[in-house]
Amino acid sequence: MTQDISRRNSLKAILFAATAFSIGLAPLAVQAQDAVKVGIMGGEDESVWKVVVEEAAKKGLTVETVIFNDYNQPNEALDRKEIDANSFQHTPFLDAQIQQHGYKISVAGYTAVWPIGIYSRKLKSLDEVKEGAVIGVPNDPSNEGRALRVLESHGIIKLKPDAGVLATPIDIIENPKNVDIKELDAGVVGRAIDDLDIAIVNNDWAAKAGLEPKDAIGWESRENNPYNNFIAVRTDDLEKDWVKTLVSSFQNDAVKAELDRAYKGTGIPAWE
Repeated sequence: MTQDISRRNSLKAILFAATAFSIGLAPLAVQAQDAVKVGIMGGEDESVWKVVVEEAAKKGLTVETVIFNDYNQPNEALDRKEIDANSFQHTPFLDAQIQQHGYKISVAGYTAVWPIGIYSRKLKSLDEVKEGAVIGVPNDPSNEGRALRVLESHGIIKLKPDAGVLATPIDIIENPKNVDIKELDAGVVGRAIDDLDIAIVNNDWAAKAGLEPKDAIGWESRENNPYNNFIAVRTDDLEKDWVKTLVSSFQNDAVKAELDRAYKGTGIPAWE
């Protein structure tokens, strides 16, 4: 009888310990979710995000970067919950993607802005643009509109007043030098520079094409620039603590210094 009571008490103790152990694991399960995957573009951003990862680790957040080489993939991956956040785009691009795909994605915090550059190996200045000059621009909706705005700001073309940020060549209402606008993939424009008189090239793709800031013959204005890049998350996650930690892990002096180093002064903090 005494052995039976002892055995039952032992079983109760084991069950109690198991229950207590499982309860004790609950906070750890929550903590395990504090590991997030962030989609970024390959290139200089990888070195910037190495610093972000280090800063996040200091705050108890584990960040894993997932590298993409196509602008259309990171938002699709975020929508499918294959990643938890991405960092590669500006508002006009996201707006166009939302309009096209219905993504429920929101801005979590700003990162940097990279003024788009005007490059040429045939001209030394925009004053040398001749009749019928061939100008390459990115063909994705937001960056094409951005490139055309740059050409307009330098007096090469004029767009309809209501063209907006998604302007296309059909919105050109004045073209005094009859320049020929060639719409090319964003990753191709810089590489095709030898076949063009002018190439309007996004900062990251310029580096991949071997173009340096000193090679530019003109720049997009940095003042009142609507193309600030940001960290994006699913709208449902916007108020979660890990999102705030991720943003603060980017918005700091350590990352600012790496932005300057990696992009040779062309990547400007957008959170200041």
